[in-house]
Amino acid sequence: MEISFIQAILIGFVYYLGINGTPWLSLLGTHGWMRPMVNGAVVGLILGDPVQGTIIGAAINLPYLAFISAGGTVAMDPALAGTLGTALAMAAGVAPTVATTLAVPIGLLGTIIWVLHMTVDITFVHMADKAAEKGDIDRINFLHVWPPQIFLILITVVPVASASYYGADAVKGVIDSLAGKPLDILSAIGGILPALGIAMNLRAMNGKGTLVFFFFGFLLTVYSGLPILAVSLFALVVAYVFTELYLKDGRQAS
Repeated sequence: MEISFIQAILIGFVYYLGINGTPWLSLLGTHGWMRPMVNGAVVGLILGDPVQGTIIGAAINLPYLAFISAGGTVAMDPALAGTLGTALAMAAGVAPTVATTLAVPIGLLGTIIWVLHMTVDITFVHMADKAAEKGDIDRINFLHVWPPQIFLILITVVPVASASYYGADAVKGVIDSLAGKPLDILSAIGGILPALGIAMNLRAMNGKGTLVFFFFGFLLTVYSGLPILAVSLFALVVAYVFTELYLKDGRQAS
């Protein structure tokens, strides 16, 4: 699959919305749009195959299940992993497990963009402080919106669009050269990586009475034969009833 220049630009804007604190167009919030399953589906839509984009994005999403950004720091960038990882994987025509292996190092590189983003934005804050001392509200509003967003577009759309447009053939060439046992090894590694995300998620769910819902959902999915959508709707009802009966009175699970 070839990625056109327009498609590459659009993919760059998908990442821009994923890393942006207030996505103007999506209105979903960063923590929804940044998830690889979400931005992978959008990238797939741009490339003409949203189903495959969702499948690859969901595979990439698994290692990032327990991702949090504590204190403004990030150890990885799931938005970049999902966006660029899905684009390059679809261009190269690789399996979802291989896509996961490709996406993890991409997510680590994304921390550079995040640090650059946060570091430069401090300059605009200092400029806004000086405008506040003069009582210039219009300049404060300008500095709060336009310079940070323009800079963010430059450091997100440009590199991701360039990597999507120029890097697709390079990645496909590398994948073709790894055909055989090396690619099988990458697939095996990609199959193991989701276990890390699941394990971290289970560790965060070790509160009293919490894991039982996880195991109940797992057993229901495996042995009931119900589709995942039906199980999800059933879980939504259970969550609502549990919240109303147990947490509404001010009690919390310990």
